[in-house]
Amino acid sequence: MDTPTPASDRPARPLAGVRVADLSRVLAGPYATMLLADLGAEVVKVEHPELGDDTRSWGPPWAGGESAYYLSVNRGKRSLAVDLKDEEGLTAVRELCARADVVIQNFRPGVIERLGLDHAAVSARNPAVVYCSITGFGPEHAPEGRPGFDIIVQAESGLMAATGEPGGAPCKVGVAMTDVLTGLNAAVAILGALLRARTTGVGEHITASLVNSALSSLVNLTQQALVTGEDPPRLGNAHSTIVPYQAFPTADADIVIAAGNDALYRRLCAALDRADLAEDPRYATNPQRVAHRAELVAEIGATLRARPSEEWVKLLLAAGVPVGKVRGVLDAIRSAEAAGDDVLLGVDHPVAGPMEQIRAGFRLESTPAGTGAGGPLLPPPLLGQHSVEVLRELAVPEDRIGALLERGAVHQSTASGTGIGTIGKDVPR
Repeated sequence: MDTPTPASDRPARPLAGVRVADLSRVLAGPYATMLLADLGAEVVKVEHPELGDDTRSWGPPWAGGESAYYLSVNRGKRSLAVDLKDEEGLTAVRELCARADVVIQNFRPGVIERLGLDHAAVSARNPAVVYCSITGFGPEHAPEGRPGFDIIVQAESGLMAATGEPGGAPCKVGVAMTDVLTGLNAAVAILGALLRARTTGVGEHITASLVNSALSSLVNLTQQALVTGEDPPRLGNAHSTIVPYQAFPTADADIVIAAGNDALYRRLCAALDRADLAEDPRYATNPQRVAHRAELVAEIGATLRARPSEEWVKLLLAAGVPVGKVRGVLDAIRSAEAAGDDVLLGVDHPVAGPMEQIRAGFRLESTPAGTGAGGPLLPPPLLGQHSVEVLRELAVPEDRIGALLERGAVHQSTASGTGIGTIGKDVPR
């Protein structure tokens, strides 16, 4: 991991000075705002004072009483734990949104309007605001307000039908992929809208939905379906239009070979010492290989089973053939680090201590890993860790802050505990 550059010598991150009011929870919205925080934005995460974000109780596993799920998408933020049913608490959040450059929310339809935190209400006070609404099925979807969870959207979008073994049952992707894609789409749209807002003073209302993100992610499969009028078949770890491009068993473990064109196929045949496969007219071009997929895959598989995976990976890489070993998650992380990919960053959590986290999929040359807009990157916050700090910034009088705390409308955590993680550890919900 990188050694942080002194703050005085470090250029500002791209979103330094951008203020984000994060009214979202669970995955898509928090993932988007974490990306904005990684780019230097100041993110305030608004949470319920007793329960917090739903993911705080999604465990085990735990680290210092905090769930691994919550920790994965909330670094770089400050937490304001406030009851939106309390009028003074709600007024403070309205003020937060009025001062923000970006507001992002994923409340159920109708709830955000009743709170007076919808786009119309926020933009009336803050015309340049970039306001992002995240839903499962989009604002025009019928029936209105249909709840969207990743597994439901994977089913409804065709993603599940496209995943799984030939002849087997549809299968969901191993992570909540539609949430992750929606978070990425939201972040991209927010960046574009911020650019316009900064130059014109004109805000934007962005809508991002899990189902649209899922459908757009199917890329060639959706186009294939539109062109043919038929559903693409499930092919397991193979590719619908490229052969060989799939997982193969070796003597000890599976590897993936991606011979994406005719030249790579010939290199593969040479590395396998199978000149007969290169010369066979049935396999001369990719369309012919697709037509004779079963026979060719059987021949390649029989050859690969004769030697262990590490030998094949070394041999095929030397031949210029794209190849990789099928790894478990932890093995993949450690292998990437050992190879110099620098996928990890470190944060110092107030109760879990020093902690490794996965970096975002982008790198900023100007700023080392593990640093934010003004110094070390903030760890995922405890529930309400910054409540008093944020309320003071919003000019809430000290006596009113004390009253909010006294009646439980605002929660302020300390490093001794979160008010939710310990409960989640002992009594999983």
